[in-house]
Amino acid sequence: MMDNNTNIEIIEDKTLELEFIVHGESHGVCNALRHILMQDSDVEYAVYNIDHPLTGEPNMTIKTKRGKRPRKVLKKAASQLKDDAADFKKLIEETL
Repeated sequence: MMDNNTNIEIIEDKTLELEFIVHGESHGVCNALRHILMQDSDVEYAVYNIDHPLTGEPNMTIKTKRGKRPRKVLKKAASQLKDDAADFKKLIEETL
């Protein structure tokens, strides 16, 4: 998942929309995070883009439904992703 070299740079923070860059990550984490966000009924959409496959960094945008703050849904999704990764790691360790 996200390591110590990962940090998030907020580009735009509006009431219902949050745009940020995830430094130090690529498609793996961002696609998993986007998938979790899109399962949240409070999320209108969650998308990310990487301009260049070798040197680009993910730029993610989250738009929430009326009255829901994007930072809160992002924190909730990140927590779920962390839990899912821990469960997956445990499953692998038990299997091998």
